[in-house]
Amino acid sequence: GADIVSGGELYRALRAGVLPASIVYAGIGKTAPEIAKALEVGVLMFNVESAEELEQIERVAAAMGKKAQVALRVNPDVDPITHPYIATGLREAKFGIPIDRALDEYRRARGLAHIEPVGVHTHIGSQIIDVGPYAEAVQKMGDLVGALRQEGFRIDYFNMGGGFGIPYQDEDVPVPADYASRVGEVLKGLGCTVIWEIGRMIVGNAGVLLTRVLYRKSAPEKQFIIVDAAMNDLIRPSLYGSYHEIRPVSQGIRDTVKADVVGPICESGDFLARDREMPLLEQGELAAVMSAGAYGFSMSSNYNSRPRAAEVLVKGDQWFVVRQREDYEDLVKGEEIPRGLF
Repeated sequence: GADIVSGGELYRALRAGVLPASIVYAGIGKTAPEIAKALEVGVLMFNVESAEELEQIERVAAAMGKKAQVALRVNPDVDPITHPYIATGLREAKFGIPIDRALDEYRRARGLAHIEPVGVHTHIGSQIIDVGPYAEAVQKMGDLVGALRQEGFRIDYFNMGGGFGIPYQDEDVPVPADYASRVGEVLKGLGCTVIWEIGRMIVGNAGVLLTRVLYRKSAPEKQFIIVDAAMNDLIRPSLYGSYHEIRPVSQGIRDTVKADVVGPICESGDFLARDREMPLLEQGELAAVMSAGAYGFSMSSNYNSRPRAAEVLVKGDQWFVVRQREDYEDLVKGEEIPRGLF
């Protein structure tokens, strides 16, 4: 299945062979054309984030003569204990409907002719490494399901979102069985189909970013290792202060150094590591930036007119280029100078 947040992700999911009935459409900013396409192909349901979005889905579905299955994304006001940028379930977050307004919004949904509420949804954050916040959120949402059923709502789906953390450094990270042991009894009692979004757990530690050392230099207060990868290739360290281990590809005993690992981008925030105690890297050698399989390439850009890297799939002793390296012509694809402008 797939959890999507845009028309482009719907297109990708369908191209990858995901059945429409196994697609859930989330996200706070769905456009009318995106809603129409999702209704046309028959996605399982929409996770609705606001009253106005609910009305928009109603208008589009009415115009198409269809009925849209929905779950309301409910904000349970649970602190996920993660970076503020990826905490999504707090009262002040832009996501979801406050839990104290959820019943009223479900009643509104039931009054719309082309809307069918079939589930509940919540997502409290990403890179969560404590089961406690999940248990609290599941309990709150379980209580909501009970209240909805008392009012006659058919609630078939319990979408608990995602956010399972992975070890980027030396974190003691729960495994799925740990979550199940804490929330299983509540979920079992609800009799719903449970939907989880665990993409990072699947792919995060399956990918690395390979980079080559260009130069090393010393400043009065700093040692710098300058590499050919940058924040346009992996923005997580600059955006979130995220830790990614950096290893020399050629293993062996070597000296260590405390250094910033930085890229060629003309921003002081362009770094892959800061004040990192790490193996000393030599000019020209390859280094592996670990745990880059999630939120790596998908968040990359062409900033500073830098072509994006190739993607290579490795299976055992075989390797396959699954996305070609961009070249300079790709950087200007689709651009043109209007005739008569100069």
